[in-house]
Amino acid sequence: MDAHDFTIGFTVDQTPDAVFAAICDVRRWWSADITGRAERVGDRFIHRVRELHRCEIEVKQMVPGSRIVWTVLDNHFSFTSDATEWTGTDIVFEITKSGDETRLRFTHLGLVPAYECYTVCSDGWNTYIASLRDLVANGEGRPYVGEARTASEQALMAPAQDPR
Repeated sequence: MDAHDFTIGFTVDQTPDAVFAAICDVRRWWSADITGRAERVGDRFIHRVRELHRCEIEVKQMVPGSRIVWTVLDNHFSFTSDATEWTGTDIVFEITKSGDETRLRFTHLGLVPAYECYTVCSDGWNTYIASLRDLVANGEGRPYVGEARTASEQALMAPAQDPR
């Protein structure tokens, strides 16, 4: 892991198995529009945010209650010069138990500050990992459901302003 890869985490009172199960339920914390599955190694799913972002992800590794790794097979951003910035990157969820609490460490390996999408993507991950935490802690995530959730999404989805 490079020190510059995007990383965020949280701690909850629930079990590692509860955190693991919530991660696999991507429609309840990331996007209700996801197609495909994320429950077993080899599963693939597609995440879309209007015409702004589309990516295909494959589940690469699963260690129940401990670790999940996804690989981005294909990516398209409409708002960057290199539309494929995420292609070939890994998204890693590491779950550890500490006393009565469970810690999740989320790292998007290869999502680095040098990427043009970094600000938008880190804003998104901060929002959706908080949604994952809410799903684990309260049973209700706050996934993308067609409307902008982050300031970055709002700016990118805003209609072009008439310069007059």
